Amino acid sequence: MTAPAMPTAPPPPGRQPTPSRLMGIVSVLGVYLLVAVLFGIGCAVSPKFLTRVNLLAALQSVTLIGIVAVGVAFITYSRHYVDLSIPGIVALSGVVAVWALQYGFAASMAAGLAAGLLVGVVNGLAVGYLRLNPIIWTLAMGSVLPGLIRWVYEGRQLYPDEATAAGRAFRELYGCLVFGAAPLPAVVLAAAAAGGYFLMHHTAYGASLKLTGSNYEAARLSGVPVRRVVCLAFVISSLASAVAGILVTSFNKVGASDLGKGYDFTAITAVVLGGMTLAGGRGNILGVLGGVMAMALLTSVMSLVRVPAFELGGLSVPEITLGEFQQNIIRGAVFILIVGLHSYSLRKAGRDDS
Repeated sequence: MTAPAMPTAPPPPGRQPTPSRLMGIVSVLGVYLLVAVLFGIGCAVSPKFLTRVNLLAALQSVTLIGIVAVGVAFITYSRHYVDLSIPGIVALSGVVAVWALQYGFAASMAAGLAAGLLVGVVNGLAVGYLRLNPIIWTLAMGSVLPGLIRWVYEGRQLYPDEATAAGRAFRELYGCLVFGAAPLPAVVLAAAAAGGYFLMHHTAYGASLKLTGSNYEAARLSGVPVRRVVCLAFVISSLASAVAGILVTSFNKVGASDLGKGYDFTAITAVVLGGMTLAGGRGNILGVLGGVMAMALLTSVMSLVRVPAFELGGLSVPEITLGEFQQNIIRGAVFILIVGLHSYSLRKAGRDDS
């Protein structure tokens, strides 16, 4: 005689899991709503917002930060937060690419990408296989790379030689139009986003990355090669940073050790703003693109804000503008706010793993 089945206890109230697909859609829609709001604020703040110069500057910010952010998303998705060596990788790739122009344009591109990939492999082996702290390790690497550039080139900046065909091609690379219409950086960003989306959400590697980011030990016990998965995430991020490094060096027409300054923090802010949590295993590349657009628009709006001089209680208050330091404070506040909201939502859902 078969024993009667025991009744299953209902899940506790307030702890019902929310479908991840629905949360992803809400996250993506939310960040694009923010993009629309920032666009409206920009139009209201200044008539210069819709000018060609301002929109081109915003496009430059979107493309370069976007390429880096797509790569960083793989690290965040794996629950290893961010790669703080990104500024060094951006600078190193650009400097090496300029140096290698003496061997031809193709050699220059290959050398710049190879330099970034080498750093990515080192970071991946250290964090993925040796299980070193990703923040400490990449922070140290981020200090070593600019110092190495200054030491090797004795503090000099490297300029592409306009007398050679390779040098002229490199200087014109950033402004190149694909099929005579689409800017090359925008095409690269679109390709990176499409490739990143497919790899993260439609491949076996993406599934392994999601499981690793959601629960490292469970993934390891399930037979997922977690060390290789994490290592590859750092390689992908470094490759994206190397591509951005070559483009930003072409735009500035000089290779220097400080060209990548700020790319790490801006990229991770865009990634988190786009719906990826530092807890790992959650997020979407489409949301990351929205986060990048929001950061670019936020920067554009802050640069255009002008509060005219006025009197308050008999005191004359001069015109108020937002300089670099004030803008950095606002970006930091945005990052803290978004991370705090993510942590709160995870706790409310019974996932206190942020």
